Amino acid sequence: MRQLFFLLFILLSSTNIYAQTGSLKGLVKDAYTNRPIPFVNVIVYESTIGTITDTLGRFELKDVKAGFVRLQLSSIGYQSKVSEELNVSHVRSNYIEITLEAVSENLDEVQITASPYVVKAEAPVSLRRIGIDQIEKSAGANRDISKVLQSFPGVGSASSFRNDLFVRGGGPSENRFFIDGIEIPNLNHFTTQGASGGPVGILNVDFIREVDFYSSAFPVSKGNALSSVFEFKQIDVREDKPHFKGSVGASELSLTTTAPISEKTGMIASVRRSYLQFLFDALGLPFLPTFTDFQFKTRTRIDDKNEIIFLGVGAIDKFKLNRNAEPTEENNYILNYLPVNNQWNYTVGAVYKHYLERSYLSFYISRNHLNNKAYKYQENIEMPENLLTDYSSDEIENKFRVEYTARPNDFTINVGFGTQYVQYFNDTYYKVFEDDQPSVIDYSSELTFVKWSVFGSVSHPFINNRLTFSAGIRLDANSYSAEMNRLWEQFSPRIAASYMLLPDVYLNMNVGRYYQHPAYTTMGYRNSDGELLNKSNGLSYLKSDHWVGGIEYRPNKLTRLTLEGFYKRYDAYPFSVKDSISMASKGGDFGIFGDEEVTSSSKGKAYGVELMIRTRTNNGFSMITAYTYVRSEFTDWQNKYVPSSWDSKHLFTFTGNKALGKNWDIGVKWRYVGGLPYTPYDYDKSSLVQAWDAQNRQYLDYSKFNTQRLASFHQLDLRIDKTWYLKEMTLGFYIDIQNLYNQKSEDAPELIQVLDDNNQPIIINPDAPTEQQRYALKELTTTSGTILPTIGLMIEF
Repeated sequence: MRQLFFLLFILLSSTNIYAQTGSLKGLVKDAYTNRPIPFVNVIVYESTIGTITDTLGRFELKDVKAGFVRLQLSSIGYQSKVSEELNVSHVRSNYIEITLEAVSENLDEVQITASPYVVKAEAPVSLRRIGIDQIEKSAGANRDISKVLQSFPGVGSASSFRNDLFVRGGGPSENRFFIDGIEIPNLNHFTTQGASGGPVGILNVDFIREVDFYSSAFPVSKGNALSSVFEFKQIDVREDKPHFKGSVGASELSLTTTAPISEKTGMIASVRRSYLQFLFDALGLPFLPTFTDFQFKTRTRIDDKNEIIFLGVGAIDKFKLNRNAEPTEENNYILNYLPVNNQWNYTVGAVYKHYLERSYLSFYISRNHLNNKAYKYQENIEMPENLLTDYSSDEIENKFRVEYTARPNDFTINVGFGTQYVQYFNDTYYKVFEDDQPSVIDYSSELTFVKWSVFGSVSHPFINNRLTFSAGIRLDANSYSAEMNRLWEQFSPRIAASYMLLPDVYLNMNVGRYYQHPAYTTMGYRNSDGELLNKSNGLSYLKSDHWVGGIEYRPNKLTRLTLEGFYKRYDAYPFSVKDSISMASKGGDFGIFGDEEVTSSSKGKAYGVELMIRTRTNNGFSMITAYTYVRSEFTDWQNKYVPSSWDSKHLFTFTGNKALGKNWDIGVKWRYVGGLPYTPYDYDKSSLVQAWDAQNRQYLDYSKFNTQRLASFHQLDLRIDKTWYLKEMTLGFYIDIQNLYNQKSEDAPELIQVLDDNNQPIIINPDAPTEQQRYALKELTTTSGTILPTIGLMIEF
C-alpha cells in the first residue's frame, strides 16, 4: 500500500517528458456538392499554426498541442467558419471533415465575422451548441450528456440522481433525441417508459463531436416534440491504424476502439459495463442496478457523390432488490413498494447521402425496440397469491425518412417526407384500489399502425445579409384513429427572423406550432373488456404553440450574451381520468408513464425569460452563466390553471472551466433550483388496509394537487483533471465531487406503516369489517443529497 501511494505521488507531481503534440489531418468540402475545396486557409483558432488545403481539399496540421482545439477556415466565395472543439491526441491519428457554405458575390456590404457559437437561419433563438470539451470536463456530470445540459438556460431537473429534462416548463415526455439524424427514443438506462428520463445516460461521449440543443424553433425534419430537440453529431471515423481507449468512471467501465475496416471505411465501437451494484450494496441501499450498453458507427465513403453510415446503440438493464440492506425505516419502505424492473432496448440505423449539383439527398432508415418488464409481490414473497404487479411490454418502430437539401441563389431549402410502422404489445396485471374497493386491472394489448409526415422549409438573407428570414411547415398523421389520420389537422407552420440592429447586436424571433402523439402506453391502454379506452375517448395529438423573441449581443468573437422571452401554449393535453390532473405533471419517476384512461382535454401554458452569458478566453477559461425565470401551469378538473410539477420558477447555473499549467484543469458548477410543487398525501385513503395492500405506499390527495412546495435547492460541484502524455499512451485522471458542501434537498413527506415488536404492521381496528380496517401510519420525512466524490481514469493507446 505504501508503494502505491508513492507511485501516485510521483504521477501527480511529475512533469511531462514526452512530446505533447500531434498531427491533425482533414478534408474541407462544399456543404451541398460534397466537392473538395482547394486553397482553404486552415488555422488553429487563436494561434499562428496554419496551412492551406491542397487541390483535393486535404490538409495536415503538424505540431498541434494535444488537447482541445478549434479550427478557423476561410476561402474566397465561402462563409468563414470556426469549427467545433476537437480533441487532439498524440498517440493516434486525428481526422476531421469540415463543410463550408458558398456565399453570393453580391452580398458584400455586410460581412459576418466567423464565431465559435453556432448560428442557424431557421433557429436564430433557442439553439445552443455543446462541444465535446464541455461534455468531457463538466463538473458534476461524470461524462453524462444529460447532466451537462443542466448548465444551459431553461433546463430544469427534479433530483440529482435522475436525468429527467424539464425544458422551459415542459414535462420529460416532450423531448426528442437524434444521433446523426437517426432518432433514439431512449437516452437513459432504466428509462421511464413513455417519457425520457432515467438515472444514467446511454451514450458514450467518446463518440460525440457536438450537440445542438433546441428549446424551440425545431427543424421541420424533426417532429413529435413539444419542448426540445437534441441533435447529437458523432466524430468522423477514418483511422490509419487501430487505437483503444479504456475508462473507469463513476459507475462503469468502458472500452472504445477505432479502427479501419477497409480503405474507404472506418469504424468506432464501444461497450460499457456498470459496477453500480457493488457500490449500492456497500452503501446499504435497498436496490442493486446493473447495466450494459453498446454503441457503434461505421462510415463508408463510396465516392465523392455517395457515402453511407451504419450506427447502433443499445442497453441491457438489470435490477434486483437488496433484501440484506440496512433495515432502516426508509429502506424497508422502499423494499415494500418498489417493483423489480428489467429492460433492454436498441436502435440500429443507416444514413445514405447522395450529392447532386448544389444539393443532396439524405435517406434515413432505422429500427428501435424497447422491452420493459416489471413485477412486484406482497412482502417480496414470490408466490402467486402475493402477486401485485406483473407487467411486460414491447415498443417497436421501423422508420424511413427522405430529405432533399439545396442552396440555389442563397436560398436554403429542405423538404422531405417520412413514414413509420409501429408495433406495441402489452401484458398488464396489477392490483388497484379504486371507487373505495380493491380491484384488478388485467389486460393484454396488441397495437399496430402507420405514421407519416411531410415537411419543408426555406430561408434567405435580405438587406445585404442584415436580415435573415426562414419559414417552414410540417404535417403529421397516423392510422391509429379518425382523430389522428388527417394530415391537415396537424398542420405545423413556423417562421423565424434575425435582424442585425448594430454590427454586434441582433434581434431574433420565432413563432411555431408543434404536435406530438401521445405515448404508446396511452394509445395501447385497454380496459378489462379489451376495449382501447382512450381511442374511444377521442385521443388526439398534443399541440403546443411557441412564441420566442430575444436580443443577442456579441461584444467580441469569444463572448455571446442572449436574452430571450418565451411563451408556450398547450392544447389537447391528456388528462388523467383516475386522478383528475393533467398528464403534463407525470413522467418524472421510475416505471411506466401514460398507461391509464385519459381524455384529450387539458390545456396549459409555460412562460418566462432566459439570460445567458457564454464566454471563453485565450488563456483556457470558459464560462456559462444562465438564469431562467419560468412558470408552468395546466388546467385541473375545474378547468383552472394550477402549477405543474415542473413549475420551479427560478433556475440559475454558473459553470466555469480553467486550463491550468502542466495539463491540469479545474471545473466548477453551482446550480440553484427553485422549489417544485408537490401534492400532499391522503391519510384517510392510505390508512385503509385494502388500499395500502394494493400498492404498499401512500395515496396522494389530488383535490389538493400541487398546493405545497418544496424548499429551493442549490449545489456546488467540483472537478479536477490531470492528463499525462506518455510516449505511447495518454493517461487521464479526474476527481469529481458532487455537492461539495453537502447541501440537503427536502423531499415530499411520505407515510409508512407502524410496526409492532415482531416487525408486523399494526391494524388499529382489527375487529372492524375488512373494508373498514386501517393500518397505523406515521409520516416519514427524508432528504436527498450528499457529498459524492468519484474518481475516473482514462487510458488511450
